[in-house]
Amino acid sequence: MEKYTRKVISLLLLSIAIGTTANAQEIYAGRYKAIFTQEPENVPTGKTPDGPLAGNGDIGLTLGGDGSHLRFFFGKNDFWRAYPVYPGGGIAFPGFMDLKIDALKGADYYAEQLPDSAFIRARFSKGDLQVNLKTWVSANNNNVVVELAANKPTKINLGLHAATGNTSKTAKGRIKDVFWVTRSFEGTDLLEWPAHVAIALKGIGKAIGSDGTLTLNKDEKATLVLTLYTNFDRKKWKEKAIEDTESLTGNIIKQRWSEHLDWWKNYWSKSEVRIGDLFIEKYYYASQYFFGATSRGDKFAPGIWGPFVTKDSTAWGGDYHLNYNYQAPYWAAFSSNHIEETENFDQPLLDYMDKGRSFSKQLLGTKGIYYPVGIGPLGLTTTHWPLTADEMEKRYGTRDNTIDNGYKFLGQKINAVFSVGNMLMRFYSTYDKAYAEKVYPYLLECANFWEDYLKFENGNYVIYMDHYNEVMPNLRNQGQWKHLLGDYNSTLSLGLVKMLFKGILDMSDFLNQDQSRKAKWKHIVTHLSPFPVSEKGGFLSLKNVEKSPSPWQQGVNGLARVSIHGLVLPGGVCGPKTDSAFNAILLNDVKNWEKKTTTKGDWGNTFGNGIETCFPAAVRVGYSSDKILGFLKDRIEVQSLPNLWITAAGGGIETLSAVPLTVNEMLMQSYEHVIRIFPNWNRNKDAEFSNLRAYGAFLVSSKLGAGDIKYVHLLSEVGRVCKMENPWPLKKVLLKRKDGVIELKGPVFEFETQKGEQIELVPFN
Repeated sequence: MEKYTRKVISLLLLSIAIGTTANAQEIYAGRYKAIFTQEPENVPTGKTPDGPLAGNGDIGLTLGGDGSHLRFFFGKNDFWRAYPVYPGGGIAFPGFMDLKIDALKGADYYAEQLPDSAFIRARFSKGDLQVNLKTWVSANNNNVVVELAANKPTKINLGLHAATGNTSKTAKGRIKDVFWVTRSFEGTDLLEWPAHVAIALKGIGKAIGSDGTLTLNKDEKATLVLTLYTNFDRKKWKEKAIEDTESLTGNIIKQRWSEHLDWWKNYWSKSEVRIGDLFIEKYYYASQYFFGATSRGDKFAPGIWGPFVTKDSTAWGGDYHLNYNYQAPYWAAFSSNHIEETENFDQPLLDYMDKGRSFSKQLLGTKGIYYPVGIGPLGLTTTHWPLTADEMEKRYGTRDNTIDNGYKFLGQKINAVFSVGNMLMRFYSTYDKAYAEKVYPYLLECANFWEDYLKFENGNYVIYMDHYNEVMPNLRNQGQWKHLLGDYNSTLSLGLVKMLFKGILDMSDFLNQDQSRKAKWKHIVTHLSPFPVSEKGGFLSLKNVEKSPSPWQQGVNGLARVSIHGLVLPGGVCGPKTDSAFNAILLNDVKNWEKKTTTKGDWGNTFGNGIETCFPAAVRVGYSSDKILGFLKDRIEVQSLPNLWITAAGGGIETLSAVPLTVNEMLMQSYEHVIRIFPNWNRNKDAEFSNLRAYGAFLVSSKLGAGDIKYVHLLSEVGRVCKMENPWPLKKVLLKRKDGVIELKGPVFEFETQKGEQIELVPFN
């Protein structure tokens, strides 16, 4: 009976895999893997690669090539060419390792990307020859490990290479059994700081020949280990890479594999969802895997493409784009309880504050901070206009490269404030005093700017010249763009400014700082101009801006990706409970997305950008969860990669929050500090979740079955008062805690908690 059951389950899982997409992906052991039956088509690339991926939040490994010529591309979040213009500046490509097996020309290709344990497994077969490969990036160390085995004697030619060009200096050599290469950027004009990387390689159990050859005997296993260090990892980056590689042994690698498994086991234990939809779950967990492989709290923050960089001069320099791309990858991490992986977010913003103050004073004559559209780490500006008028004309259709003193602000004043949304998400999710003290100066400088920049007219604060979209010269408008400037009361600006002042009021109370300024801040919150709406088709609908000279911003536009940023994500100033009448307007706008969808997958106009924004926002305003999931499946099927990465035209890692945040918002919400259980979920569909993080620093678990919520479990991390919508509106609720049971009732209730306390709530007739 047991053998029969296993066979049925295996067949079921296989049929699910075949019926899902053409990419031959399948469910495996409760988690999901990507399966590849042909070599990647889009490696190398200036955007997201389509090959198998592994990473540790600092080092990224992309597997390219076929069985006879594999190429291991190594990316690193802290290796930048600190040059202010792209192409040329931005995240840089360290190098690669080639693995050539002539006997496998024309071989069958099979590879798996396994998120549970974060490794890649592959098999290459031709005739009676089979070579097996396993490769992983150590979760806790700067090592990449490649394990090889063959069923008959096989010759392998290895090559370790640093990337070249783009003003870099490279070197290579061999010390004892260790091969090494280096790449450096230093000593060139306008370079803000030097960057160096070393990659060292050796064989364990079987040394690599002096000519780079490795011969495997029948059923023999060999292990290749690489170490990657930059000058930000170690002061003696080259020496340490070589030294540490030389010291590695089989037992050390075995121990690091065990520690690697423990790290990922802990990562997956942070939270869990089960919704009975295998397709959505597959992309939910794939996205969580990629985020864990992309971001590590104590390392440099990832740029647009994360550490999966396969060439220099990736799109937009792979920088930190501040008008949503940089912020969006983190949005699901807060509710998914992956707080540790968000630690790196704030540092680039804090490092840029001196420049931001200077821009604000010199360019606008205001206090506070004013940020351009793109920055990098360590105070780097990535978005200078081209340095020559000729290059400016070639790329943007005008010879004026002195716009805004040569920096790309693109008509937007809101870039610094955009990141406040992430800071507030983390603050409200943890109530960590040390964190609040760290970011409060940033919020304060944003408040200083907007106190100074806002105009008070006819009883309301208004916003001039902060633009809903980027406004800039380009080849399409032939450099004629200044007539488009003049947005007045953009919904993006109004929402984010309201978010800022509501948030700084909360944080200043928490830290007991700047009490004398609260009256002004409250006045701004209560007297900021209302969000612009107008009648269209017999209904009120949102306008992008109240007034604008731009033809694209005139008329009634309805809720869209950019306005969502101000109002819902990360703005968080709107929702069904915030203002039900205004939410009804937004909900009707979302309903109209369906009428405008003429191409499968483009609901909400998300092919270009916005999948991480429009889908969870539709959940928040109350649109049908079943319809949202249906449209989400369409979007993924039309535009995703074999490695399970959901792609967008305008960015890379931003899409990693799309599915997790959409699902999390369906199962649990806590905006405005009220916890809501299954707030937008079809109650006829069973679902459960564990340890989703709610505002107030609560970890929440619950289960829905046969139409009823069975329980709510709560862990209070810091002991705040908990406010919750009654999960059983027509029933009383028993609250069970260690020291007794109390009865709660009503549509919304509050109760005290203690730090570290575990609480259970169940219905009571």
